[in-house]
Amino acid sequence: MELIGMLHYKKRPDDVKIAYACAAVAKMEGLHFFYFSYKGVQFDSKKINGWIYEKGNWIQKEMDFPKVIINSSGPKTAKQKEIYSRLKKMIPFTSHTVGNKMKAYKKILRDGEFADYLIPTFPLESTNKTIELLENAKTIVIKPYSGNHGKKVIFIQGNALKGFSIINGNHKDLLDSKSFDLLIEELKEEQKYLIQPFIKCKTKTGLTYDFRLHVQKDGSGNWDINLIYPRISGSAKLISNISSGGYRGDLDRFLKDEFGNEYFNMKRLLEKFAIAFASHFESLYTHSFDELGIDIGMDNKGKIWIFEVNWRPGSKHREFDVARRLVNYAHYMAKDKG
Repeated sequence: MELIGMLHYKKRPDDVKIAYACAAVAKMEGLHFFYFSYKGVQFDSKKINGWIYEKGNWIQKEMDFPKVIINSSGPKTAKQKEIYSRLKKMIPFTSHTVGNKMKAYKKILRDGEFADYLIPTFPLESTNKTIELLENAKTIVIKPYSGNHGKKVIFIQGNALKGFSIINGNHKDLLDSKSFDLLIEELKEEQKYLIQPFIKCKTKTGLTYDFRLHVQKDGSGNWDINLIYPRISGSAKLISNISSGGYRGDLDRFLKDEFGNEYFNMKRLLEKFAIAFASHFESLYTHSFDELGIDIGMDNKGKIWIFEVNWRPGSKHREFDVARRLVNYAHYMAKDKG
C-alpha cells in the first residue's frame, strides 16, 4: 500500500485541521497516511519521525519516506527551505506554485486561448504611465505582484487638475500631482507592483463582488469542482475579499437574486469555465497542479474577467471537502509513480 505523507511547518498536527481531515479520509479509503514536520526528516536513514492518528489521538511513529508528499504549507525558515528542496527532488509533491500575478498573466496572454478574459495589466514603472492608464479608465488598481488576501491593494481615481483620490481599504486621501508622484516612487522602492483598470463588478444593491472557482484534482487525476461561491463586499468597499471584510454567499441564491431566470445558465457557464480554464492553465506549465482558486469577475455586459489564479486557495470550514479529493489525488499520484 502506497504511503502518503503530509508536510507542514507546525511541529504537531493537533492544530492543523486539514491534517485531521486527511487522516480521516485516508482511514475511510483504506490508505496509509501520516503527518510530519521538517524536524522529523532523517535523510541518511530515509526515515521520518511523524504522526499517525489512531484511536482518537495523534501518535508519534517512525515512518519510511512516503511515495507522495502533500505539501500543505510552505517552509518558513532557511533550514526548512533546504529540507523542502531536498525532499522535492526525491519525492513527488502534490502542490506547485503558479508564480506571481504577472508571471501567470504573461503565460495566459502569450498562449492566447484565454487572453480575451484578461484585464490589461502592466508593471508599475512611472507616474506618467500610471496617469496615462488612468485617463482611459475611471478607476485603476495597483496591487503587489505577490500579494494576497486583498492586502496592499490601492485604488486610484481623479486627475492632475482635481487631484488624485487614493483608496486603501477604509482609508481615503486626496493627493496633488507632486504627492502622487512621491507615492508612485515609494511603491516602486517597496516592492514590485502592477497596475490595471478596475473592472466594475457590482450587485444590484451596489456591492462589489467576484466569484471564487475552487477546483481540485480527483482520484483519477481529473479536474473537479470543489465549490463555486460569490465573495461580496460588506460595505461600499471596492474589495470583495473575505479577509478584507467581505463575506461568502450561497451561489444558487446569489445567482437567482442577480440574474433571475438566467441563474441556471449562469451557473453552468461558471462551472464550464472553471474546468476548461483549469485544464488549459495547467497545460501552460511543466508541472501539474492539485488545486486552483480562480477568481473572476463579471461586468454589466456579462463578460468574464480573470482577476487572479491561486495555487493554495485555502480550505477554512471546508477541510473534509478538500481532504477527500486531496488524499485520493495523492493516492493517484503514488500509483502513477509506481
